[in-house]
Amino acid sequence: MDADRKIIDPDLTPLNESKLSRESWKIFQIMAEFVEGFERLAKISPSVSIFGSARTKKDNPYYKLAEDIANELSNAGFSVVSGGGPGIMEAANKGAFEGKSPSVGLNIQLPNEQSGNGYQDINLTFRHFFSRKVMFVKYASAYVVLPGGFGTLDELAEILTLVQTGKSRRIPIILVVSSFWSKLVDWFQTTLVDEGTISPEDMDLITILDDPKEVVNAIFEHYAGRNFELSIEEQKTMLEL
Repeated sequence: MDADRKIIDPDLTPLNESKLSRESWKIFQIMAEFVEGFERLAKISPSVSIFGSARTKKDNPYYKLAEDIANELSNAGFSVVSGGGPGIMEAANKGAFEGKSPSVGLNIQLPNEQSGNGYQDINLTFRHFFSRKVMFVKYASAYVVLPGGFGTLDELAEILTLVQTGKSRRIPIILVVSSFWSKLVDWFQTTLVDEGTISPEDMDLITILDDPKEVVNAIFEHYAGRNFELSIEEQKTMLEL
């Protein structure tokens, strides 16, 4: 055996044992988040998850756009799911709250920025981003992504990866405000596709639109000839999400 190779002592110190115990019990907290999410969201289908910046002010045109999109979706029969916080999330919940279908907020405990908005028919609060992210995907019939920052890009990359790799069913992924997203999508095409890090057909996963009614129509067009319920194969896929 190499003399320089490190050998980890299997005997844990009392401090490490205490840390391991805390981390082991954390599993039950994580399980509780999943169980509550599954139980409370299982009946919201069909639903659309809407994302965007928490920093968008009410006088920003993007706020009104998100509100209008959510209202159109709600009146068309879709539950609307947002992150439950301020900005675009609030606008989405507000538009849905004033519509016919449930407004859902998946809140997250954060040291900064996040505070729940008052337009939620159903609200859940998560400590862990990963369990919250599963809830955004699991019951979504579509993703609608408005201008946002790192968190919004994270959610966009998450759904693109899940659909691309077949870990999630194929759903519409709609980027709203073409002037905001066009340079990023151009970079996908001219760099990622050209460098071979994604396939040309991966670009078909993305649709860019600007009008609320176009967003609703695009979702209905995607499901033309079938209903919004998951097929048997899709159910199997989503069980492995």
